[in-house]
Amino acid sequence: MYVSLACLLQEEGYLTWMSGFVLMGLSRDWKPQAGLFVFFGATYQLTLLGNKPIVLLIGLNAQIHLPMHSFLGHLSIVDICYTSSRVLQMLVHFLQEKKTISFAQHGAQFLFSFALGGTEFLLLATMAYDHYVAIYDSLLYIALMSPRLCIVLVAVCCLVGLANSATEKAITMFLPTCRHDVPNHMACMDTQRARWQTR
Repeated sequence: MYVSLACLLQEEGYLTWMSGFVLMGLSRDWKPQAGLFVFFGATYQLTLLGNKPIVLLIGLNAQIHLPMHSFLGHLSIVDICYTSSRVLQMLVHFLQEKKTISFAQHGAQFLFSFALGGTEFLLLATMAYDHYVAIYDSLLYIALMSPRLCIVLVAVCCLVGLANSATEKAITMFLPTCRHDVPNHMACMDTQRARWQTR
């Protein structure tokens, strides 16, 4: 089972153990990397500044605890978590000279990013259903979209997103990575595509 977390290189009759990936990133020069760090850091801060007030307002104001606002609050939380799962590691790599990521970190980032991305898509579909009910059956909206149903729908979105991500990660961990541990990308999830392109 542990062989799936690392690759055994077979060259000239002996095996070499690989411990992770080396990410090349967008540039090897320090000045462009510093500029990219500032740009992506500012973009990340804007994402937080846009989503945190939504979560706080919905959480603090009891008058807007309607299903549509509840879904919007959960979508903002998922958006913050999804952005954090990708951007924080990328910002760290902009500051490091040696940009490496272990197989365990790679697996965790892949799992959480895909789970949160899938959950976000499912929440958007659930919000579309919620708006459909609010427009076409407005008189029965409160009866149809009860708080309990909203909690169930959000939980189903999270569980389906996590199950999909875990299935994809379990399958891709068995793909060969031999001789391809230096992908020319800035995030470890791109190594999944690099595996397929180099075969």
